[in-house]
Amino acid sequence: MNRLNRRKLAQCAAALALLAALAAPGQSAAPIAPPTPDSKTIASPPPAFEVAAIKPNKSGGGHSSSGFNNGRFTAQNVSIKILIQYDAYAIPGPQILGGPDWLGSQKFDIDAKVDDTTAERMDKLPYLQRNLLMHQLVQQLLADRFKLAVHWEQKEFPVYALVAAAKNGPGLHPAKDPNKDSRSSNNGSLTDEGVTMTDLAQQMTQILSREVGRIVIDKTSLQGKYDLTLTWSPDNHSANFTNASADNAAPLGPSIFTAVKEQLGLKMEATKAPVEVLVIDHIEAPSEN
Repeated sequence: MNRLNRRKLAQCAAALALLAALAAPGQSAAPIAPPTPDSKTIASPPPAFEVAAIKPNKSGGGHSSSGFNNGRFTAQNVSIKILIQYDAYAIPGPQILGGPDWLGSQKFDIDAKVDDTTAERMDKLPYLQRNLLMHQLVQQLLADRFKLAVHWEQKEFPVYALVAAAKNGPGLHPAKDPNKDSRSSNNGSLTDEGVTMTDLAQQMTQILSREVGRIVIDKTSLQGKYDLTLTWSPDNHSANFTNASADNAAPLGPSIFTAVKEQLGLKMEATKAPVEVLVIDHIEAPSEN
């Protein structure tokens, strides 16, 4: 069974587990085995918002935001590509292929909510199940209102393989609390708690795309979850920096490549590899309501 089929089966199993958890508050859902390709099951309706309002944002502003709170999803001044990238499929931008030009340029405001009963039950779900359900809700919103249709496939790309260079660096430690999932990033710093190496590779692709210029994949063979801190000097090509005198310029810190090696005991090696990508087959501009 290839990787794409395994992914689809895992998603089906996760969706069934979520529906079971939502349908039986206060009870733990029994483990559900992934369905086999030959199994005949009755398709459950996908999770969906009870109401949703979508309006074009023509402010021209640069600030955007999106997030869930008490069963309500709000997004302000966001493009559909950003929604796909962060809120619907959690996949780095370079791994989203196809779609019209307006996918990344036209901005929208969205206000959507689930019914009160579902909101209460969502709050009781474990973090990972709740996060998956949030993604599924936004996926269905995009399918309903934007007629989004996608498929997964693999393509070979130039990538950076994240590999173990030596023993763990001073900034990388086994997670103190494996159940915790906390991530914080800023320009030139990254602090994670309870992150896997696969998550780290995806996070580096997401946050550092302008610096590393390629997709980052995990080839460390490190299992489990980790706490880590990473600091580096982002590339700075601004006129102010270029024209600053050497005497007044702040000393440069390590590059992202040096920081990963010295602080995490990892390194990024340039190579080519098959990468799972999300291909946009169809999308339409929504009607306002």
